[in-house]
Amino acid sequence: MKTYLRILFFFLLMISFVGYGQHIPLLPESTVDALHSELSGESAKRNLEYITRLHRMRGSADFKKAIDFIESRLREYKLEEIEAFQIPANGTSMYGTQKARLAWEAEFAELWELKKENDAWKPSIRLADWESMPITLAEDSESADVTAELVDVGAGTSEKDYAGKDVKGKILLISSSPAAVVALGIEKFGAVGMVSYTQNQVTAWSNEDQNLIRWGHFDSFEKTKSFCFMITLKQAANFQQRLKQGEHIMLSANVKAGQHPGFYNFVTAVIKGSDPALSSEEIVFSCHLDHQRPGANDNASGSMTILEIARTLTRLIEDKKIQRPLRTIRFIWSPEIEGTSAILAQRPDYAAKAKANIHMDMVGGGPITKSIFHVAGAPKSLPSFVADVGVTFGQFLNEQTDHYASGYSYQYSFASREGGKEPLQAVLGQFHLGSDHEVYSEGSYKIPSIYLHDWPDRYIHTNLDVAGNIDPTKLMRAGFIGAASGYYLANFTAADALKTWHVIQQRSLQRTAQAVERAHQLDGDDAQHLLTEHFVYERGVFASLHRFTIPSAELVKEADQFYLKLAEASGQRKIAEKKNSNAGAIIYKRNPAIKGPLSVFGYDYLADHYGDEKTSALRLLNYQGKWGSDYAYEALNFVDGKRTTKDIRNALTAEFGPIPLDVVEEFLAALNSIEVILK
Repeated sequence: MKTYLRILFFFLLMISFVGYGQHIPLLPESTVDALHSELSGESAKRNLEYITRLHRMRGSADFKKAIDFIESRLREYKLEEIEAFQIPANGTSMYGTQKARLAWEAEFAELWELKKENDAWKPSIRLADWESMPITLAEDSESADVTAELVDVGAGTSEKDYAGKDVKGKILLISSSPAAVVALGIEKFGAVGMVSYTQNQVTAWSNEDQNLIRWGHFDSFEKTKSFCFMITLKQAANFQQRLKQGEHIMLSANVKAGQHPGFYNFVTAVIKGSDPALSSEEIVFSCHLDHQRPGANDNASGSMTILEIARTLTRLIEDKKIQRPLRTIRFIWSPEIEGTSAILAQRPDYAAKAKANIHMDMVGGGPITKSIFHVAGAPKSLPSFVADVGVTFGQFLNEQTDHYASGYSYQYSFASREGGKEPLQAVLGQFHLGSDHEVYSEGSYKIPSIYLHDWPDRYIHTNLDVAGNIDPTKLMRAGFIGAASGYYLANFTAADALKTWHVIQQRSLQRTAQAVERAHQLDGDDAQHLLTEHFVYERGVFASLHRFTIPSAELVKEADQFYLKLAEASGQRKIAEKKNSNAGAIIYKRNPAIKGPLSVFGYDYLADHYGDEKTSALRLLNYQGKWGSDYAYEALNFVDGKRTTKDIRNALTAEFGPIPLDVVEEFLAALNSIEVILK
């Protein structure tokens, strides 16, 4: 125990010296000055305010209006190679592991409570209205004209919820997502529609606001179509109280909506690279433009922040305040995840050119939304210094804005005139899934990403995710981290290897301190596996410099000595090269014809090909580790034609916590049976 504490203290002491101070990292001071002066949180928010007026569903007229707006701004901002284009959303086409969902559009929807007058039911209270608040109609609802009695079935996902209740021809009051109730409530027991008060993702603020309306969804590929209106907890409680008292509540639902063959819409533009040898390589800024109205933080904020980055960099180049980048910088606006899957599948040259991805999804929250900002780290399956670049600029902003807010000496406030002044306090380096970056970073494409996002956010996917809650200062700060990281990577050459190595060293020290602490929580071989995998990853981070340049022999030697000494201090004396374990065990390789993560957006490739029942029985999919639960994503990524199943198990244990070998083998065998991976 004493030895462990001494090692941990040593690491933390080293980190404190490396991270101390307010020096400007990586970029020249003149470039940071230019970005700080030009980036405008107000400009980003003005654009955001327009976007939040649109109900931006896939394939819808409002989504196309949003694309048209961005295209007009790109032309105004003088971007290059501007292109708006479409990819079919027809319900059948496969884009890697994503089946194209049909477009969905709503024209009209109202829900009324009726009151009986003179033996006739007449409209009394309008409970929901598409025109004024489109979030009240669940996505993928189908047309209907129904007058029926309301019946409370609780969650509606178990047969016991329907015991003793006659729901045939009636409307269900449910606490679940409508998609989860179709099989029993609509198909088996014959209800004609639903009213849902399902709540948001679980956070500390769950169920606190009785007036929130959650964005609801049906399964896009459900054979049985229905409709669902979304209401507040307050409305639901009123219904439940009246129903318990024996009151009969009659509702009238009129919906004109449905799926149809359509298109995913995209717009892209570039800042052309200046170097003939490097201009064919690209740094890709991505976001997703779709979501319900208003959808301010999710994700008008990310969409409009990369638009502001495009404006800022173009303006600074035009004014000769910064040089044109050596590599091309590309900006893409698309639907979430399914759009990214489609564009990388349909335009493979985008993936081939991309050296790195900078993704923004929710970057404008503040004190009202209770948002915590993250500059995420890389998955262990894809070691890369790229995420460390983003984390380094995030740390710089943490320091600068803390000094500014605290009244200490500072160089940059990174505060908008109309925004807040509190410190950023970004969480740095944690690996998170949940947005388009997971497609870029997936084992099919292996494009390293910087992921900027807010979590938690108490108003995500609700009627209160409004523009008024968005902080221009936060937009500016996210814009700086993105712009600085993208511009640095776009200009990366051999001359930048040494200072980048210093960044890698600092992050490696931090990660090693965490690895040693985590190893102390494990028993026996698992502790050793964790440290072994850790140093394989750290060496991979240094090796990732080759994606951009060739480090000098002297730098390679210095890195070797650093990792050897760091490993020795951690109790790892022989880590020159990790050897595959469990000789003779199964080794799988990826099927190059199937690209992308298994569960994408509105479609599950594994369930569709392996079967719903068998998929639900796979233990790895719901396995909760000590430090995470994204085993399925990484298990597939670790399949490389070299690792054995035991190697993959050990790598997953190091990343998320111990997991039985047979659980991993069961999952990989399932993927092999549907030819996602091959022996």
